[in-house]
Amino acid sequence: MKYSLRQLEIFVAISRTASVSRAAEDLSLSQSATSTSLSEFEKQFDLQLFDRVGKSLRINETGQQLLPRAVELLDRANEIEDLLHGHAGFGHMKIGATLTVGNYLATILVARFLQQHPESRIQLQVHNTSTIVQQIANHELDLGLIEGDCHHPDIEVQSWIADELVVFSAPNHPLARFSKLKMEHLLQEPWILREKGSGTRETFDRAFHNHHAKLNIRLELEHTEAIKRAVESGLGIGCISRLALKDAFRRGSLVPLATPNLDLGRYFYFLWHKQKYQTTGMREFLNVCRELTAGFERSDLVNLPEIA
Repeated sequence: MKYSLRQLEIFVAISRTASVSRAAEDLSLSQSATSTSLSEFEKQFDLQLFDRVGKSLRINETGQQLLPRAVELLDRANEIEDLLHGHAGFGHMKIGATLTVGNYLATILVARFLQQHPESRIQLQVHNTSTIVQQIANHELDLGLIEGDCHHPDIEVQSWIADELVVFSAPNHPLARFSKLKMEHLLQEPWILREKGSGTRETFDRAFHNHHAKLNIRLELEHTEAIKRAVESGLGIGCISRLALKDAFRRGSLVPLATPNLDLGRYFYFLWHKQKYQTTGMREFLNVCRELTAGFERSDLVNLPEIA
């Protein structure tokens, strides 16, 4: 063959970073060696894989066609290398999770996986849904665990477990004494919500799609714990996953508000690129996820044991 795995590795790194210098840093190579490798790779086949835009490189159509195949080949090569070295683990995986999944399930899942496969390595990133989807599309992550919808044509989406948002308040809030709330009650209150682009906000907006103009959104925050603290302090009412409120409801520091006319149900999903080679490690991690939630109808009903 006229190309090497190192050339493919450098090509993929530059594709992900849009920068020779950042790719060189990620691969622990000199900038000149990285740039030379890319130039030689393109010259060998008389093609261009990137458009030069100022100091950055933007992958072109030819590069986009090559990228998933290069990633797949490198994944397979890494599995072969681990086998040849006699490693019992599954190498290195990059997993992305949205905030609710990341804060309340993913850390337990990663710990359980690493207990079973101590030679493996996992890099866990926590972002909102739109960021995770984009990272999967760009081959920056092996797997995604999200709480919002994904309609990207290049991404495989598989449902995992049902989840439910719940409207909540501080226990001394005037609405807490109502056994059933009407829409006019909710429209009169200031809201503390997740930011746009999050799966939680997407579900909330869908439930209130006929009333957006009337909503009084006082504060938008990127973290569920910050929303809980703001609602506890009396700044307004909120709406996040029941899973994230499980402990607060048990302690009584927050209380659910009855909103039977709102559809606040959704699912957690697994994501991976359709052209992504599904390694043994990826399949095993998905099995660990399914084992944790097996037999439970909704995320907040899952037993979350302490990790020894």
